[in-house]
Amino acid sequence: MSFYHRLGQIPAKRHTQFHKPDGQLYREQVMGTKGFSGIQSILYHHHAPTELLQVQLLNDCEPEYEDKGALRHRHFRTNQYQGTGDAITGRQYLLGNEDLLIGVMTPTEPMNYYFRNANGDELLFVHHGSGKLETIFGTLPYKPGDYIVLPVGTIYRLVPNSGRTTLLFLETSSWITTPKRYRNEHGQLLEHSPYCERDLRVPEKLETYTVQGKHEVRTKKGSQMHSHVLNHHPLDVVGWDGYLYPWIFNIGDFEPITGRVHMPPPIHQTFEGSNFVVCSFCPRLLDYHPQSIPAPYYHSNVDSDEVLYYVDGNFGSRRGIEEGSITLHPSGIPHGPHPGKVEESIGKKHTQELAVMIDTFRPLRVVKQAHAIEDHDYAYSWA
Repeated sequence: MSFYHRLGQIPAKRHTQFHKPDGQLYREQVMGTKGFSGIQSILYHHHAPTELLQVQLLNDCEPEYEDKGALRHRHFRTNQYQGTGDAITGRQYLLGNEDLLIGVMTPTEPMNYYFRNANGDELLFVHHGSGKLETIFGTLPYKPGDYIVLPVGTIYRLVPNSGRTTLLFLETSSWITTPKRYRNEHGQLLEHSPYCERDLRVPEKLETYTVQGKHEVRTKKGSQMHSHVLNHHPLDVVGWDGYLYPWIFNIGDFEPITGRVHMPPPIHQTFEGSNFVVCSFCPRLLDYHPQSIPAPYYHSNVDSDEVLYYVDGNFGSRRGIEEGSITLHPSGIPHGPHPGKVEESIGKKHTQELAVMIDTFRPLRVVKQAHAIEDHDYAYSWA
């Protein structure tokens, strides 16, 4: 997703003098990707973002993966996960590979620090709860169904409202954007795209803090977490402009593509990254050929692993699935509807399912902690 946006105060030309009311200079920061050839934004700070009081290595946060085992379908009941901690320390990693980490979190504590992921973009899907996301680019309120896209290096803090909060998260080692086939050469979403720029929410309120004193920013780089203590508030930006910033798309604004016969999963694609895609399965009309079979056909993932996070509704091709279930159907073996689900689907006109799918093009590994919430009989549920 790439279109120009600006907030706050900025000078008429970049890389020129920009003075505070007292005559001192604001500090300009260019924040960009792919060296200087990718998208970027320019931010103007009250203080230099390099001013540090203390640097400390906190801990190693590499997930511990299970030993190699039999190739099989897996099912994890995330509703059984009893989360503690905040939106960073409370992350429960479930699956991962070289390109991304997938997990869930149910924050029970506030963040008393800010965070940035220096490895790649993040995607947060809000299953339950509402609140606000405080970032150096401005504040974004969030609600159930929101996909929150956070560019690499964004300093932020998640502030949930009271009540239950549940999020699915992806930490990547690259970028997240809109599907290429839905964009023209200028980056604009095309007419056949299932959503457009009007559906996207970008920062509209910039909160600037000029207070000094110790403020911590925790930075994840590689598999390690670091603490950087600044001598000023990290959200001291008075203005910025560019193409790089966090944004939100709500799954309820996805307009499903339908057909006379069953359509393959790429019609549900919502985002893409390096070696993975994210799709949204939304309430929609089902196939309308008089002889159609709405249930998906059996298929083999010969070069990708398929992960489904079940959000709401009745997922027509599965049984034994509940809200918050995560299934992993690995490459190399076929998968498809459970017994009886093909026949049961015939004649149905619509579906109320709501789910998030992640397809990865390198094999995923299962984190050991996921065993505690695994349905170990799932591999045999087609018998």
